[in-house]
Amino acid sequence: QVQLVESGGGLVQAGDSLRLSCAVSGRTFRNYAMGWFRQAPGKEREFVATISRSGGLTYTADSVKGRFTISRDNAKSTVYLQMNSLKPEDTAVYYCATRDGPNTSSALSDYTYWGQGTQVTVSS
Repeated sequence: QVQLVESGGGLVQAGDSLRLSCAVSGRTFRNYAMGWFRQAPGKEREFVATISRSGGLTYTADSVKGRFTISRDNAKSTVYLQMNSLKPEDTAVYYCATRDGPNTSSALSDYTYWGQGTQVTVSS
C-alpha cells in the first residue's frame, strides 16, 4: 500500500520560511517523479513544483518561482518543498503526490497517489 505523509505546515507571517516534507512508503521511491500541489479555499488544486526521479530536473510554477524549491532524498524516500518569502496568497493546503513514471509533470491527472495534505497559513 502506497502512503504519502506530509509534514511541516503551520502558521507563519509574511516573509517567513517553511520547509514541507513528504515521506513515501510502499513503493520504490527513487523510480518515480514527485510533485507538490496546493489548494486554497474555494479554488481548484494547482501545481506548485515537480522533480524527476533522480532529482536532476525540476520545474516550478511561475507564481512561486524564485521563492520555492523542490528537492528529494532518495535514501530517505522523502521529497521536500522549501518555501521562502511566503506571502498571504500562499495560504493553502499543500499536497505531495507521486506518479507512475520518472519524468516531471505539472498535470494533476498524471499523479497516482496523494498525501492527505498539510495546512500552510501565511498572515499579513
